[in-house]
Amino acid sequence: MTDLQTTAVASWHAHVYFDAASRDAAQALRVRIAERFDGQMELGRFHERPVGPHPQWSYQIAFAPQHFAEIATWLSLNHGALDVFMHPNTGDSLRDHRDCAVWIGRSHTLNLAALGA
Repeated sequence: MTDLQTTAVASWHAHVYFDAASRDAAQALRVRIAERFDGQMELGRFHERPVGPHPQWSYQIAFAPQHFAEIATWLSLNHGALDVFMHPNTGDSLRDHRDCAVWIGRSHTLNLAALGA
């Protein structure tokens, strides 16, 4: 098997999962993320429904590979009871979500059919 090159990662996405009961905690974490990583990442919409392959409500944090260590470490230490799904963006969306994922907290079953699986 040929190693994939780290240079193939154009960016990273972290998806913070929540539901009606954890909505306020998710919103509070989002504010902390925005304050802590201003200029290092972009926050996506606050989806109060499952979107794409994500089985829960979520919002996205998009960031460049050079910020991975800092953002992933901070999320690992500060996610509280929320679960976070992270994946690289290499141009192969199915592989990125299915095979290259990183979970913080509990893992969830993704809706891979939304990615053409």
